[in-house]
Amino acid sequence: MPSKPPPSRPRPERAAAPRPRPEGERIAKLLARAGVASRREVERMIAEGRVARDGKVLETPATILPNLKGVTVDGKSVRTAEPTRLFAFHKPAGLITAERDPKGRATIYTALRNALPKSAGRVMPVGRLDFNTEGLLLLTNDGEVKRKLELPASGIPRTYRARAFGTVSQQQLEDLIEGIEIDGVRYGSIDANLERASGRNLWIEMTITEGKNREVRRVLEHLGLQVNRLIRVGYGPFHLGDLPRGQAVELTGRPVERFLAELAGSSGQPGAMRR
Repeated sequence: MPSKPPPSRPRPERAAAPRPRPEGERIAKLLARAGVASRREVERMIAEGRVARDGKVLETPATILPNLKGVTVDGKSVRTAEPTRLFAFHKPAGLITAERDPKGRATIYTALRNALPKSAGRVMPVGRLDFNTEGLLLLTNDGEVKRKLELPASGIPRTYRARAFGTVSQQQLEDLIEGIEIDGVRYGSIDANLERASGRNLWIEMTITEGKNREVRRVLEHLGLQVNRLIRVGYGPFHLGDLPRGQAVELTGRPVERFLAELAGSSGQPGAMRR
């Protein structure tokens, strides 16, 4: 008898070829890099219908574009992104870190009109300093750099000097290295040292990496101290040094270029360097 042919096996289905990814980047990222605003602010602008391309309003910040040709914000054309610039500003107390204040108080931009060179263009503050907090405030024209410098995940240290009234031990300050929870809010590791004390008047240096709202003041108040002056003296590798109050200086040179390159290429903490 003739042998039966072996049963046919189903042919394996070929995996569908991956769709080619569109060339370009998200519109929110492009506009942030061009210095229009931070990525979050750009997303808000898009939701408000303020961003268009070739006259058509864009509906999502996920829109992929090769460049900013034909893109307008509030009807005005967007210029091509300029090279990233970074400035250090010695913010005085009594200024709001915002473009405008509903209460009519002076903002950092009031002081920056005279402090920055005319070629600086539009710059954005990296993070905020409270109304009564003074010291180092970084400024940049690059929204992506701003975002990465602010991200808690970047682990970039911020160092403050606080003048306070009260009593605290070095051991209490050293215990903050393990973090602390206050009113349900968890603050990460804090490196704190008692610089000097004269009676109940103290100077304390604190380095944090998360930068939560009013973090330094809340932690010291939790320890029973009354903060009467707070100065940010360092942000990452950059230091306030002897920069006069109310003045700004551009941060340039190979170390700055290297820092920005590391920041662009890494989601972790960039290498340390000094101004």
